[in-house]
Amino acid sequence: MNTTLTHLPKRTKRPRKDGVTMVMDKGLSLRQAEDMIDSSGDFIDFVKLGFGTSVITNNLAEKIKLYQKADIKTYFGGTLFEAFIIRNMFDEYCSFIDKYKVEAAEVSDGSIDIKHDKKCEYISKLAKNYTVLSEVGSKEEGVIIRPAMWIQMMNTELEAGSWKVIAEARESGTVGIYRSSGHAHTSLVSKITSSVKQENIIWEAPNKSQQVWWIKQVGANVNLGNISPNEALSLETLRLGLRGDTFFTFLPKEISKSVK
Repeated sequence: MNTTLTHLPKRTKRPRKDGVTMVMDKGLSLRQAEDMIDSSGDFIDFVKLGFGTSVITNNLAEKIKLYQKADIKTYFGGTLFEAFIIRNMFDEYCSFIDKYKVEAAEVSDGSIDIKHDKKCEYISKLAKNYTVLSEVGSKEEGVIIRPAMWIQMMNTELEAGSWKVIAEARESGTVGIYRSSGHAHTSLVSKITSSVKQENIIWEAPNKSQQVWWIKQVGANVNLGNISPNEALSLETLRLGLRGDTFFTFLPKEISKSVK
């Protein structure tokens, strides 16, 4: 903080259990990664190296070390996990993680069908050595998963060893927990949160309007993911009520009413 303001919501500190921000790196250069860390590293908890970019990223080891030095946990996107699994290469996937000494792993089945008990088996195996984030929901537009199934899968994956479950939205924010318009499936979200603890869910929210919605619904310390690298600092201002969209969200009514 460069100055002191009253009535700001209390933010959690790293290492956070809630209020987590996960940024998606879809191919940043080393210089861009350095710039992101310099400008907003204190507000980022995880960086996901999106989909299969880590297979073809230049200077991958150096980039991961940059994030680790900044105390930002790094992991490979769930699509890469699925790319290994469909080729029956789980052991090779584990070797790939070990090679680059990443601290976390994502287990997903958004692109391929994996029997849920098998998915939970992968989670349990990886959880012995890594912080596991498992993703629930399909990447395919129009695929409907009943709320009861969302709840069952999330709770079962948490029991299997996931540190958090990620509610799928893709980088577009138009599938999974969102309608094609980008608006949240409010009834689905309500049913999920009635049976799964908020602190255990990372809601993918790549669009500003979605971030605003979640902060107003849950509060400053909602877990949000798939944040663009150049939006991490802006997201923090939304969390603190320092941007127009959430300006009055955390102010006492007496203060809000006193301004003409």
